[in-house]
Amino acid sequence: MDTNIQKYMAFIKTIEYGSFTKAAEMLNYSQSGISRMIATLEKEWNVSLLDRSHSGVRLTSDGMMLYQTVQRICSDYENLQMQIDDLNGLHSGLIRIGTFSSVATFWLPNIIDEFQKDYPNIDYEVSLGSYVEIQEWIFEGKIDCGFLLLPTHPDLEATFLETDQLLLVLPEGHPLTRYEKVPIELIKEYPFMLSKVGVDSEVVELLQEYNLEPDVHLTTWDDYAIMAMVEKGLGIGILSGLILKRCPFRVVLKEFEVPAYRRIGVAYRSKKTMSLATKHFLQYLEFRKDNL
Repeated sequence: MDTNIQKYMAFIKTIEYGSFTKAAEMLNYSQSGISRMIATLEKEWNVSLLDRSHSGVRLTSDGMMLYQTVQRICSDYENLQMQIDDLNGLHSGLIRIGTFSSVATFWLPNIIDEFQKDYPNIDYEVSLGSYVEIQEWIFEGKIDCGFLLLPTHPDLEATFLETDQLLLVLPEGHPLTRYEKVPIELIKEYPFMLSKVGVDSEVVELLQEYNLEPDVHLTTWDDYAIMAMVEKGLGIGILSGLILKRCPFRVVLKEFEVPAYRRIGVAYRSKKTMSLATKHFLQYLEFRKDNL
């Protein structure tokens, strides 16, 4: 990517997210790198773009005048890249994607639908697996990219996409439903339903963080099975907000007193060696991740 465009994108994302740290996460740079790029812009243009404070950053009056123009340049650059890809033959190809169930259900259909409007001849091979399996498939070359929880393996490159809140799933009338936000230590007092997808990831990590050993009555790979068991009053569970978006069961969802989250991203071996179709798919994800 052109160096100036990188600096422009750093500027735009810093304003969108209100801090260097969040912009760095979104663009997969270090916080100091984002800060340095914007400082370089200010030096080159001889203007102050941002007011910096402990509470975050905001545009100066000069920054306000330039913001929309820089935003338009970044959008034009994206369109330019799409046209160049067309000229270089992005009319066919195969993108092999690894994913877990919530992303496969609630993100991928919309993502592929929109991407196909510009590139209707691209084919897709979607493999559903656990976080460990997806990571292994990337290393083995079985998939081109995979949706994973971040941070992932240090030998992989990754782009942050979204923060997803973990919620407590309760049967109607359960004693914990009286809480507006539930103290997490109370879950150890009730039968617990554990998703096996979480055995090496977010749910177990959350329990370990609070030194909790719940009374696990059921483990399963199927998040919807947990919802069904909870509906019947057989226990309680913790699931992601993403998979609960279209919950078909009569259950009660509660936040914890201290909110718990998982960070979802897309991982790959290296952008340098991936196919043109996959590169463009990742670029598409990066520019549209706020609308997932």
